[in-house]
Amino acid sequence: MVDPRAARPTLRFVDEYCEMYADLFPEVRSFESFKYLHVGMISELKRKTLPAIAKVVGLNNEQGLHHVLTKSPWSVARLRQTRLKLILELVNEQSMILLIDETGDCKKGNHTDYVKRQYIGNVGKKENGIVAVTAYGLFQGMILPLSFDVYKPKERLKATDDYQSKPQIAARMIRQLQAMGFHFELVLADSLYGESKVNFVNVLDELKLPYILAIRSNHGLWLPQEEEVYQEPWQCFERTFSNGTRETRYMAEVIYGKRRRKQYWLLTTDPQTLPDNSTSFLLVAAPAIKLKEIGDHYGFRTWIEYGLKQSKDALGWADFRVTDYKQIERWWEIVMSAFTMVSLFADAFNRECPLSHQVFTQHPWWDKQRGWKNLLNNLRLVLEPWIAFNRLKRWLGVFQLPSLVQGFARLIEQVQQFYCPVIHDLLLRRILFNSA
Repeated sequence: MVDPRAARPTLRFVDEYCEMYADLFPEVRSFESFKYLHVGMISELKRKTLPAIAKVVGLNNEQGLHHVLTKSPWSVARLRQTRLKLILELVNEQSMILLIDETGDCKKGNHTDYVKRQYIGNVGKKENGIVAVTAYGLFQGMILPLSFDVYKPKERLKATDDYQSKPQIAARMIRQLQAMGFHFELVLADSLYGESKVNFVNVLDELKLPYILAIRSNHGLWLPQEEEVYQEPWQCFERTFSNGTRETRYMAEVIYGKRRRKQYWLLTTDPQTLPDNSTSFLLVAAPAIKLKEIGDHYGFRTWIEYGLKQSKDALGWADFRVTDYKQIERWWEIVMSAFTMVSLFADAFNRECPLSHQVFTQHPWWDKQRGWKNLLNNLRLVLEPWIAFNRLKRWLGVFQLPSLVQGFARLIEQVQQFYCPVIHDLLLRRILFNSA
């Protein structure tokens, strides 16, 4: 029996990360395409189309990339499970903040599964598009993508589909994540979920999860006839932003009859005018959070949402060119995997910077900040020589310039010293365990 050939290498940090999933791909060419898609997604390509990705990774065409999305026999569920187990291993039973959100993208026509005219958050109005409910964790300042599922409008259900509202989808995902072993110190979500008492809020109560949820300004409760709704006086607090800056904000408790375990708070920048874009009405059931910390904790939602939009756009979340949801789901799951690959370079997972990395910081464009986008910027710098060589290969077939080829080979050999320490250590441990 002939052993299968080894997968072609890309960049070391990509190869080592993707090796965590190698046994999920029975075909070598599918595993190679899986790696190529990671490279393409984190690259500086504005549109992550398969033909564009094929060019930057040095392929003659996009057929292999299309195959891994359409016909290759790998399982999205197993890939997600492997990725989530990797995250669980690295967070080591520590808790995180959970953000529930939805992301929508405009799509023309009605040939794509589950596309319908519906509210698309990215554009702030109803458009023809597809929407997914997403779950992300915030762990020691770094965003970790956890799970997603498409929202299936009633009008677009298939014969085998059961309708679930967005709050029901979110509740199901939270149950699944808890069952896997994730611990959540707080759940954040917008008013779509905060107003869903039966399908979402009651589930959080059942699971004993603390939460801060947005609710509508006209939120109502049934009260005995003798009880009234009243608002406590405004009090100011210092809102601390992710970059360390502070602003004075205002908060007031709204009491429905009498104080209960669940509290209701108004947060605003101006208690006189209550501007729509900077005023929030919150349902709070988080005993461990101090009064003055409510604003900062809820502020994580806005900060994460902004960061997520940037991150998903940077990785090509909406750039798929397939219409079958099984194929869209594969694209989205690989985007989540590429997102995870970037996140794992965070200081939260790496105790120290390897000595071999210090030379990379001498690059004049090296980003010294440690946010997710900053990490992505640096990975793109490391990719540059390999991608540049792939772009020039066609010309090097026309003009024979061996010294240029040798120069690129030496440069690429140098950038191959860059790796993700925590992933490298995990791989070494697995090799030692398997050889024992």
